[in-house]
Amino acid sequence: MNVRPWNLSARNNLNLYVFIGVLLLSGAVFGALLVNALTLDQQQELAEELKAYWATFASPEQLDSGAAFWDRFLLYAKWLALIWLLGLSVIGVPLMLALDFMKGVLLGFAVGLIVREMAWKGVAVSLAAVAPQNALVIPALAIASVSGARFAHYVVRERLFRRKGRLLPPFLAHTSVALTMLLMLGCAALYEAYVSPYLLERVAPGAAAAVLSALNRV
Repeated sequence: MNVRPWNLSARNNLNLYVFIGVLLLSGAVFGALLVNALTLDQQQELAEELKAYWATFASPEQLDSGAAFWDRFLLYAKWLALIWLLGLSVIGVPLMLALDFMKGVLLGFAVGLIVREMAWKGVAVSLAAVAPQNALVIPALAIASVSGARFAHYVVRERLFRRKGRLLPPFLAHTSVALTMLLMLGCAALYEAYVSPYLLERVAPGAAAAVLSALNRV
């Protein structure tokens, strides 16, 4: 395996990207179906995170953007750290892939719940407040997962079976990828904290309060 440079291009890792993409898509579909399939108590439990998120949008002029940024950034950083660590552990790769599926479930549930409560307006709300940051978050997590899978593959093939190869270069490469993806996630958190609340109010005035009210009824 060529670890210098750590090749994560789609051309050379097409199977991994397709597999992770299918996991995310399957999770999103499953999450959307959960909106109607779960009981009232189960929907309430899953909606808690979404409710806290939308609560910050109800009054954009009173929003503490700095606190909102750190809240979202730390959440993304923890998610990325888990992917990085599970890739290093090798045996944790199935759990890493489960995290990708769960990310899809949460995204699908969030969009499905918004659309269910707001009908066609929910589509505009999702495009303004959910889609843009996830255009960064999803690729960042996917790339980090591919890097983790490649590291695990390297360890199994080179260290366990061939009894050769060095761990430091792929470790540094995998860690560098994670740090780079952390920058992407930081950009997503910046958008959520400083842009999304005001864009949401322009696209669908009062939408934040409407969604929050809908979530409170779940």
